[in-house]
Amino acid sequence: MEHRVVITGIGAITPIGNNVDEFWKSIKEGKCGITPISLFDSTNQKAKLAAEIKNYQAEEHFEAKIAKRLDRFCQFAMIAAREALEKSGITSENTDMTRVGTVIGSGMGGLETLEEQNRNLVEKGPDRISPMYIPMSITNIAAGNVAIDLGLKGESFCMVTACASSTHAIGESFRLIRHGYQDAVVVGGTEASITPSGIAGFANIKALSQAEDPKRASIPFDKERNGFIMGEGAGILVLEELEHAKKRNAKIYAEIVGYGASSDAYHITSPAPGGEGGARAMVNAIQDAKIKPEQIDYINAHGTSTPLNDKTETMAIKTALGAHSSKVMVSSTKGNTAHLLGAAGAVEAIVCAKALQEGYVPATIGYEVKDEECDLDIVPNEGRNVEIKYAMSNSLGFGGHNSSIILKKWEE
Repeated sequence: MEHRVVITGIGAITPIGNNVDEFWKSIKEGKCGITPISLFDSTNQKAKLAAEIKNYQAEEHFEAKIAKRLDRFCQFAMIAAREALEKSGITSENTDMTRVGTVIGSGMGGLETLEEQNRNLVEKGPDRISPMYIPMSITNIAAGNVAIDLGLKGESFCMVTACASSTHAIGESFRLIRHGYQDAVVVGGTEASITPSGIAGFANIKALSQAEDPKRASIPFDKERNGFIMGEGAGILVLEELEHAKKRNAKIYAEIVGYGASSDAYHITSPAPGGEGGARAMVNAIQDAKIKPEQIDYINAHGTSTPLNDKTETMAIKTALGAHSSKVMVSSTKGNTAHLLGAAGAVEAIVCAKALQEGYVPATIGYEVKDEECDLDIVPNEGRNVEIKYAMSNSLGFGGHNSSIILKKWEE
């Protein structure tokens, strides 16, 4: 027996809003969260812009002693997870917490801690490495700390597939519930890689834009795009088995109906020619949802604003959706948030859930120059008030990891 899976909680901390309501309001208003880097001195860096969390003080969320023992990426996950669980209404009184899982993805993990402790090693010697170095920096520790913080005793693990991490996490959590292994899963992604080595590393692989105008930096599908902008933050969802949610009279945001994944098996950073791997993930998700390609109303694209990604993803959508690709609405919200790496997919899944719930398709902001090779309906600059039934979210990661999920407007 396959169980239906619904979304009953959402939480986010993003460059355009420190909770879901602020974030979604900013999406609808077309806000851009990109500013000059303030987290460190970027004088010698090639890339000068990033999308940082605004007005963030760890002590507002954690005791000072605890905050010192949590890397920034972990703090973000815990903040978003608290919001998501609170919105879901799940408690130990109405739910068996041994059947609530925790699956948190991250591409980079505790990069800030890694840098800081390696500086200590070089400048002060091995005895000055913090005993908290390892438990603060390992990538799985976000899932561990969220589970500890919220008392979630089900399956707990970390998904690491670069920029596809949190979409894979959502897809695998969907399967955990669908096949009866868990009643609910707190799932998503988190990232905090706006650090000297994070920016330099992506810049030197020629992935980052070196633009100096925030409004012309992260410009998905625009002909003048020249790289992505690094963002930070977290997105967390509570997925729940439908009957379990109904018993609690839970508010349902959307239903998850399909998941597809694939490997390019081609190159460590470049997508397979024609987006062949991404197309297969989309087709797998459509088949899993038991729908036809023409039923997809909206796609939240991976849409990173790199020359190769946007062109290749356009080709992949055309392959997967055929003739319907000219009619489907496709937007990238990375113009708003920049690229949250391993957290991107979860934040974008929240966008899809809200789009279905409210009948509003967000725009691809900052779009000015048409690219003939990206000739989809990318909802340029102005969002649309339109009822939609099925939304797809795509994520593609270094290493050739592709993942797609399909959400459906909630109806009995």
